[in-house]
Amino acid sequence: MDISRTTWLVTMTVLLAVIAADLFVVGRNPREPSMREATAWVLLYVSLAIVFGIGVGLAAGAQYAGEFFAGWLTEYSLSIDNLFVFVIIMSRFAVPRQYQQTVLLVGIVLALIFRGLFIAAGAAVISSFSWIFYLFGVFLVWTAIGLARHGEDDEGDYKENALIRTARRVVPSTREYHGVKLVVRIDGKRLATPMLVVMIAIGTTDVLFALDSIPAIFGLTQEPYLVFTANAFALMGLRQLYFLIGGLLKRLIYLSYGLAFILGFIGIKLILEALHTNELPFINGGEPVPGVPEIPIWLSLAVIFGTIAVTAVASLVKTGRDNAAQRKDQSTT
Repeated sequence: MDISRTTWLVTMTVLLAVIAADLFVVGRNPREPSMREATAWVLLYVSLAIVFGIGVGLAAGAQYAGEFFAGWLTEYSLSIDNLFVFVIIMSRFAVPRQYQQTVLLVGIVLALIFRGLFIAAGAAVISSFSWIFYLFGVFLVWTAIGLARHGEDDEGDYKENALIRTARRVVPSTREYHGVKLVVRIDGKRLATPMLVVMIAIGTTDVLFALDSIPAIFGLTQEPYLVFTANAFALMGLRQLYFLIGGLLKRLIYLSYGLAFILGFIGIKLILEALHTNELPFINGGEPVPGVPEIPIWLSLAVIFGTIAVTAVASLVKTGRDNAAQRKDQSTT
């Protein structure tokens, strides 16, 4: 794709305007949105992503539109998994409900910044070293195996990293929240609030998730513009989605398995593409490997969409049956 500086500038301006509007709304009135409000915002952002994808198809062709939708669906799925960790962090640090919107919005802004940096670095590396696809592919397959072994998400699986533990030990802080302030002055002393530790937890989590998501989407498209916009649209509305499906997240018990399959599939796709453009001298003498199958974007899109659908339905059916059995046991006792 030949993306002009003007197109990049307009895209960045619109995205920043949306984020700024979100910051303004939350900053003026930090509260928990209603289900109706959250639903309306989520549908709006999903509709915008669909319209944008259609626009990409009209302007650049169906191939690039398919790459955008495949990337967006993958990043959206990974973002939902990110939400689950946010839920655990909010619970672990007992963040009051009225302040959770602010924490989420800051987390989303940080995620967008970190992913933007990784996208720029990834695009630069790919343009110079095509063999990096081997490393990306192996990394995604390794991540997929870890997710499959991990299985269902559990609050007990979340562990504070070294940075959080250091902040708790070194930085003088209060026990109670003071609104959304990170630092307060009490008796002439500047003290951190628990909100600072929460922000550190959210920020470090964003970095870890970016490490997974960026190689995954580069396995679906090598166009930096599509990589960035797919990530941006996946993150938009995530704050409202948190409140809309907060309870539903606990019912998506097979989400990790679905994401593991998607990441493994993309990892294999990356390795196959690396074999197509091979430059490593110890593999086929540094020449592309003949006879390697190529996975078209329509198949990638079908696998990703199908996996998400099957994972969601299977999770809801399983939890529904478990809840029904539990109610039956309680009624008999």
